[in-house]
Formats: sequence, structure tokens, C-alpha cells
Amino acid sequence: MADATWFSLDTGSSTLRLSGTWRMPHLAAIETALDGLAAPMIVDGRALTEIDSAAALVLLRALQRSGAGTLSWVGFSEVSTRIVDQVRAQLDATATPVAMPSRGLLGRIGQHAIELGELLHGHLNFLGATVLGLGEAIAHPRRARPRELTVQLEQVGLNAIPVVALVTMLIGVVIAYLLGLQAEKYGANIFVVDGVGIGATREFAPIIVAVIVAGRSGAAFTAQLGSMRLTEEIDAIRTLGLSPMQVLVVPRVLALMIALPLLVFVGDVASLTGALTIAGPMLDIAPPAFLARLREALDVRHVFVGLVKAPIFALFIAVIGTRMGMTVGRDTRAVGAATTSTVVQSIVAVILLDAAFAILMQALDW
Repeated sequence: MADATWFSLDTGSSTLRLSGTWRMPHLAAIETALDGLAAPMIVDGRALTEIDSAAALVLLRALQRSGAGTLSWVGFSEVSTRIVDQVRAQLDATATPVAMPSRGLLGRIGQHAIELGELLHGHLNFLGATVLGLGEAIAHPRRARPRELTVQLEQVGLNAIPVVALVTMLIGVVIAYLLGLQAEKYGANIFVVDGVGIGATREFAPIIVAVIVAGRSGAAFTAQLGSMRLTEEIDAIRTLGLSPMQVLVVPRVLALMIALPLLVFVGDVASLTGALTIAGPMLDIAPPAFLARLREALDVRHVFVGLVKAPIFALFIAVIGTRMGMTVGRDTRAVGAATTSTVVQSIVAVILLDAAFAILMQALDW
């Protein structure tokens, strides 16, 4: 359909020739005239007096409905060209994305495998950069930041002692209670001390403390660095000629590697204290007898194995937490998602590392 007032359509050359003043007051008439427009190949604006953004939007939508492909725009003034280009850009930005065909089960598994591989590759690269940063800080102590290290030690170490002691003490109570229920049936109450002592120091305390630290300090690292990235503080550090790795990452990693073995030791003591507390009223094991049996049953190597795990757990928790914070998207939703992901990844990493330690210690007959 053509309207000589607003445009004419040359079917021979597939040219749409605009004319007159295309402005808001005439919008309804223009829209009615464009209804049922055939798809042109050229839009000619030589006879166009003026066009505003509203009329340009109506024109572009009519061209979309007509099924027009790539168009040639000729004869438009500089102002009109700029208006049409701006409206077209906004229209393209708000266009409904094409729905991708849904993948089958095998396709989804493959996609998740690719994403997991990319995640592990990124963590491995960041781990290498962190180890180099730690080596540089050790080789050049003047570059270390003792004030930041002290602050992080207080946050991840001292402030975590109450929750670590409480949780591990309750775990010690639970383990002693459950073992005692079975040991009483055979009159082997005293062997509960063996199970609690070896199990708590070698396995339970390191894993539980690492999980607490992952949910507390690992998530805090991601949230802190993510907020700094969101507010462009990390970019400001780079602008000042400083290394974000040395300023932000290395102090956090080093503090966690120092603090976690100490927290595991606190967990060992607290879990044994909890077991000692419940052993008297439930199993008729007096504290002196408990301590005497603990001295006989608990070899120092079990405590050593638990303490050796701690800095390795801490390294991976800190690397995951700091990397997720340093690479998070620049919006608040991404920071929350990255914080949650950090906790999940850290717990999985701790469990896998503990399994690897168990296999290694078994091979070494430890």
C-alpha cells in the first residue's frame, strides 16, 4: 500500500521514497499508511523534509514486518541519518534473541564437561600465579605487606577460633556418643578413646575446620574482592602501578595457610575435650583413665598427618576464593553467585584432597 503524502513505492526498482514531514503529530496517519508495506530494497529520503525518533521507530518496525532484508539508505540528510541509526541501534539491542534449540542429555553433559574443564584450567593458572607471587614475597620480604597480613590473620585465624572450637567439640561429643553405643555392647568402652583420638586428629578435625573456613573465609575473600572489582578499586590499584596479586591475593593466601594449621590444632583439642566430657557420665571412663588411654593409643604421627593436610587445604580454599573474586562479573548478582560457587568448590576440593591424602598415607603405610 502506498500513500503519496508520506511515501511512494516503486515496485520496479523496489525503492521506497519517503516524503513530507515524519513527526509525532502525524504518527497515526504514517503508521496506517505503512500497514501492508511490501518489502523494498532501497529507502530513498531525498524528498523527506524531517523525521523524528518516533516516526523512525514506526518506519523500522514496518520494514521488519515486511520482511525486508539488507537495505540501502540513500538521500538522507546528516541529521535524519543520525536519528535513524540511533533508533535502529536501540531496536537491535532490544530485539528478542533467537531461541536456541534445546540440547539433549549427551549435549548437556558435554557442555558441562567443557565448562568444568575451563574452570579447572582457570584455577590451575591462578594457582601457578599465586605460587609465583608467594615465592616473590618470600624472596623479597620488603615487598610483603605485614599490615595486610596481620589484618587477614586476625580475620581468618583469631576470629574463627570460637566457632571452630564449638563445632569440633560438639563433633567430639557426637563421635564418642555413637562409638560408645556400640562399644558398650561388647564391654569395650575404653576403646572409644582410640577411635575418637585417631579419628578426630587425623580426619574429622582437619575436614570440619577446612569446611568451616571455606564457608567463612573463602566466601569472605570472594565477596571482598568481588566488591572491590565492582567498585573498580582493583583497577585503581593497577593504575597506581601496584600488583593486585601482591596487594590483595598473596596476603590472604599466606594468612590462611598460617592460620588453618593452628585452627586444626584447636579443633583437635576441642574435639578431644568434648569426648572427654561425655566419656565420664556415659561410658564410666574417668578423665585420668581417658587421658592415660589417649597417651597410649594416639601416636603423634596421626596428629602430624592432620596438621600437614591443613596448609594444602588452605592453599586451595584461598586460591578458589580469591580467583572467583578477582574474575567475578561487574554486577551484584554475579558477586552473590560467585560467593556461593566458592563455598561449593572449596568443599569439593577439600574432600578430594582428603581422599588423595588417604590414598597417599596408605601407600606410605602411615
